[in-house]
Amino acid sequence: MSRPLERGTLGAAAGADLALYGRAAHRGAAVVIREYSSSFGLASRLLSPAIRPEVENIYALVRVADEIVDGAAAAAGLSTAQQAECLDAMEAETLRAMHTGYSSDLIIHAFARSARRTAIGPELLIPFFASMRRDLDPAPFTAEQLREYIYGSAEVIGLMCLRVFLLDEYVNDNERRRLEHGARKLGAAFQKINFLRDIAADYDSLGRRYFPGVEPRAITEEQKAAIVADIRSDLDTANAVIPRLPNGCRRAIRAAAALFGELTARIDATPAAMLAEQRVRVPTARKLRILAAALVVPG
Repeated sequence: MSRPLERGTLGAAAGADLALYGRAAHRGAAVVIREYSSSFGLASRLLSPAIRPEVENIYALVRVADEIVDGAAAAAGLSTAQQAECLDAMEAETLRAMHTGYSSDLIIHAFARSARRTAIGPELLIPFFASMRRDLDPAPFTAEQLREYIYGSAEVIGLMCLRVFLLDEYVNDNERRRLEHGARKLGAAFQKINFLRDIAADYDSLGRRYFPGVEPRAITEEQKAAIVADIRSDLDTANAVIPRLPNGCRRAIRAAAALFGELTARIDATPAAMLAEQRVRVPTARKLRILAAALVVPG
């Protein structure tokens, strides 16, 4: 007959079990960014080892939620109402795990651990899920609805990552607000670039029209130019604050901004009519050169 464990031994064993579970959860989350995003995946490799896992955990949660509304759930046979139920359940479980520190869902558990370590709260998570629900509604966006959607779907992700970057860093309130503004603008730029690149595919396969007054399969050169100018303005604002970021993330964020800047330039050079026929990409060799350039710039 085995002897009962003393309280201290039992506590140590339980702690070891939770640590093992956390490591397994993170390994699962890390796979998601490698499978789903070449650009973010490459740029994230420039993050310091201390913060890279946290960013991978954030990316995994938002990607899995995004897949509920972007085709994977529908391909599995779920109706729109069932996709909404999945989002509701995922949001509720994530909020619960952020409070308790545990989830039986590995991706949610990984995110919740990062959220608890870096003070990511419901005020950032709830708008994200609100934007994901909006993707289930095919109604065109007004300008105000689009701003609200981009805040929840992209800007809050930038703010989540910023909380990771600033962990154990002292910044005063004015500096924090400046960095937060840059993080929001970078997230908004990334989202608008993806909207423009996938303008026809989003409409054809998902029935979405993000840009008010723009017909996805009849976008004009003038409309494209206005959207590109808006994206470049966001990127300029973000690039202005990148030098103020901590060393552990600066090169990675500079590389990510440069990758999307290159994609914007290629979209700008593509005739508007062609955006409905081809998905503009940055070749892998060019991506690697951009990453190499980010490495050699001081800080």
